[in-house]
Amino acid sequence: MKMYLLNQEQLLPLSPEEAWKFFVHPGNLPRITPPNLGFKITGELPEQMHAGMIVSYTVTPFLGFAVEWVTEITQMREPYFFVDEQRFGPYRMWHHQHIFRETPQGTLMTDLVHYVLPFGLLGRVAAPLVARRVRGIFEYRRGALARELGVPSS
Repeated sequence: MKMYLLNQEQLLPLSPEEAWKFFVHPGNLPRITPPNLGFKITGELPEQMHAGMIVSYTVTPFLGFAVEWVTEITQMREPYFFVDEQRFGPYRMWHHQHIFRETPQGTLMTDLVHYVLPFGLLGRVAAPLVARRVRGIFEYRRGALARELGVPSS
């Protein structure tokens, strides 16, 4: 079993509390997800995220094939970090840490995503394609945050 890692940082010229206000609302997730992913929330959402919260949605990662994805917010420490983990979905394992660290320039937001692909050898063969797709999702998010929050995208 091979584990893959995406590590991305983005400087937000906001305080951790201001950045947190955007990310704590699960309804904002579709606003920063690429439209071509076919992301649709299928369950009810509370006003604010909390540890233990389950989020269910569908995604269309490849070739128009919709997949159910269920994640749980497993850890949360306002306004510094939260973790979402896949409970059911397209990966064998998905663990996404969202970390917000105050700097003199604002908040350094770090995404650490550890994931394992299903299907054994076939998953390993597809790994470069999946890694490119995952990076693309987070690159889109970088630009979306620039639009949504009025912050630089680079």
